[in-house]
Amino acid sequence: MSEQKQWSSGPVNQCSAGSSALDHSTTAPLDHTPVLQATDVWRVFETGTERLEILRGVDLEVQRGDLVAILGPSGTGKSTLLHVLGALDRPTRGRVLLDSLDVFSYPESELHEVRNRKLGFVFQFHHLLSEFTVLENVAMPLLVAGVARAEALVRAHKVLEEIGFTSRLTHRPAELSGGEQARAAMGRALVNDPAVILADEPTGNLDTTSAAALVDLMVRLSNERKMTILVVTHNQAVADRATRRLHLAAGKLDEESNH
Repeated sequence: MSEQKQWSSGPVNQCSAGSSALDHSTTAPLDHTPVLQATDVWRVFETGTERLEILRGVDLEVQRGDLVAILGPSGTGKSTLLHVLGALDRPTRGRVLLDSLDVFSYPESELHEVRNRKLGFVFQFHHLLSEFTVLENVAMPLLVAGVARAEALVRAHKVLEEIGFTSRLTHRPAELSGGEQARAAMGRALVNDPAVILADEPTGNLDTTSAAALVDLMVRLSNERKMTILVVTHNQAVADRATRRLHLAAGKLDEESNH
């Protein structure tokens, strides 16, 4: 496929080992093409005679630099939406474009590379690998993509410098506080310079101070680095500081127009 050449040729990240993985100075000039676009996305689960329409024709356009809060009651499908947008789950119907690539036109065997190159993920429970240090955890997406270990560690260190978290490089996850684990997870999401970061309740298990620090970091990444971030959240502080607020209810996604 012609799209594949756009993401599979060349090194995983075009910045050199000494440059910042957050440095967007070499990217093309901004245009009005959405970095992420969903069109008529449905996700239906059928079990026997029961049909559950979790997503019902969701449409979404997200521009570079948007910090989008996705809100709604528990059980309405917010995580399902995030999984579809992140190519972790295929929609029953509909289309998702990421950097103008038709994500689900790729076979399952190639989707892992699309995710690794184009997306960063932050989850409520962080999913750091217990046997590796902070630095190694942050470098892991690069190592998985085949980047040489020395280069991957240099780039991971640079990202951790950028987000102000270099004091615990050699510590393992069990030695970190919840807030520190969250910052490590954010560093891991950033290291491959993704088009979009998808965060599912990233402040859900954090104390107030740690949650505020993580929100500050997301706002800074959006404002200063023009990083695109979608956050599923029940945290009002996240919603208040997002550039856009979307509500998911009854399978439909609506934007709050007065935010």
